[in-house]
Amino acid sequence: MSHIFDDGLAQSEANHVPLTPVDFIARAAEVYGDRLAIVYGEVRRTWRETYDRVRQLADALRQAGVQRGDTVAALLPNIPEMIEAHFGVPMLGAVLNALNTRLDVSSMLFMLRHGEAKVLIVDTEYAELAHRVSLDFPHLTIISVSDVMPASPESFPRATDYEAFIAKGDANYRWTPPADEWDAIALNYTSGTTGDPKGVVYHHRGAYLNALSNILEWDMPKHAIYLWTLPLFHCNGWCFAWTVAARAGVNICLRKFDAKHVFELIRREGVTHYCGAPIVQSALANAPAEWRAGIDHLVHTMVAGAAPSPAVIGKMMEIGFDLTHVYGLTEVYGPASVCAKQASWEDVGDDERARLNARQGVRYHLQSAIAVLNPDTLEPVPNDGETLGEIMFRGNICMKGYLKNERATAEAFRGGWFHTGDLGVLMPDNYVRIKDRSKDIIISGGENISTIEVEDTLYRHPAVSVAAVVAMPDPKWGEVPCAFVELKEGAQVSAEEIIAHCRLYLAGFKLPKMVCFGELPKTSTGKIQKFELRSRVGSGSAIDLAGDSSGCNAKPDES
Repeated sequence: MSHIFDDGLAQSEANHVPLTPVDFIARAAEVYGDRLAIVYGEVRRTWRETYDRVRQLADALRQAGVQRGDTVAALLPNIPEMIEAHFGVPMLGAVLNALNTRLDVSSMLFMLRHGEAKVLIVDTEYAELAHRVSLDFPHLTIISVSDVMPASPESFPRATDYEAFIAKGDANYRWTPPADEWDAIALNYTSGTTGDPKGVVYHHRGAYLNALSNILEWDMPKHAIYLWTLPLFHCNGWCFAWTVAARAGVNICLRKFDAKHVFELIRREGVTHYCGAPIVQSALANAPAEWRAGIDHLVHTMVAGAAPSPAVIGKMMEIGFDLTHVYGLTEVYGPASVCAKQASWEDVGDDERARLNARQGVRYHLQSAIAVLNPDTLEPVPNDGETLGEIMFRGNICMKGYLKNERATAEAFRGGWFHTGDLGVLMPDNYVRIKDRSKDIIISGGENISTIEVEDTLYRHPAVSVAAVVAMPDPKWGEVPCAFVELKEGAQVSAEEIIAHCRLYLAGFKLPKMVCFGELPKTSTGKIQKFELRSRVGSGSAIDLAGDSSGCNAKPDES
């Protein structure tokens, strides 16, 4: 049934344009064309120059036969060409597949095949992949970026140099927004631990809204100076390539993370914002004081994943770094919730403030909802901080679905919510706090043990740099906690001391029954590979990270 507000008030080109984050670079060039956009070594480009190069890339891809919906893969570090790909590829209506530079070649080949890539833009550092692609994908267009080394004829027999390729394109290429903001803009593969990775498809609308939410959550000002410590292949850098363009900020590109070099860039370029995994934050917080000498301005940093320990948060505050904790997954464009700070938290002690800041928090501004629900009934759990449920999202900042996998998509969106697989509780102030991944929870003698709770306790020990807890088979209790600990450089501590420390904060049944010392296996984005640790303890052999039993110490069994 129509009503008065429908009559003659139709949607048209004048009052409706599909949302796309590509438009952010067009505005940056129009309004702030002479302002700095890219810094990388000796390279310093304005927004006008960057926009011209992006349009050249789009037109060159068009001339090469790339059409709407085609996949363009990019295997690049955080260099200017990767920023350009985030605009030039979707500007054409194509889909950007930013490949994880730290994966093995076979995984990358699977992704190229599954995503049906038509073009691969590859840095010459990754010659092994380029050579395999030239053999396995004879019709794939290869574009080489010679950033630190020339492209060898053996590894890049069919490659076109990136600069020569975009030189064919028109810097005045007239692009248009997608016909539908639901069109795919990017393809990102999950780092699954079993089976083939799933291809997560983003849409223009979600990328646009998450890029703006980043600004709102961070109160990010115009012309912010953003350092690329976060890999651009990781959820498209949490959409920050588009966020920085929306603020006409400066992209400080970084080929490889190095704590000393990061401090040099922060000091020299006046970096105001950066993102990073907990391992990155820990490396900076524990760096020698002389490395950060001369940095006297406030630096805003965003961290996702497990929150840094209170000690790390305290050190970040001490050196003038303001930390914001966010939470999300590949399927929700990176961060989709934030631990929004409250003024009342300033009146509590440092440990309590760190505990409050470590929660997963509340929904992003432009995300519709975050909830903790019973995974079977989809009923909300009470906000008692005790009742476990599954953390779920709903809204525009959710993927289109998994590429060529209708079954997995339907399961992920069951009941009208995106199921994260993370278990959490709802606190009395309605902030979400994660307790564990559903596969990581330890059930010992019928009692649920949150590995995150035990890990948080381990991080309180001043000698602990990195910690992980997994279930270890036990003949009496079924399974018990086993702790893997990576110590700070120069630190020494025994398993008995670690367990005694945990006893100060945890009930007896939650205490680690074994402590193993050594470097922990990590994913390309700095996450601890718990599946690897589980495989070691699951075999029934107590081995340490060096491959023998000398680094693991058992605690006498307690009831």
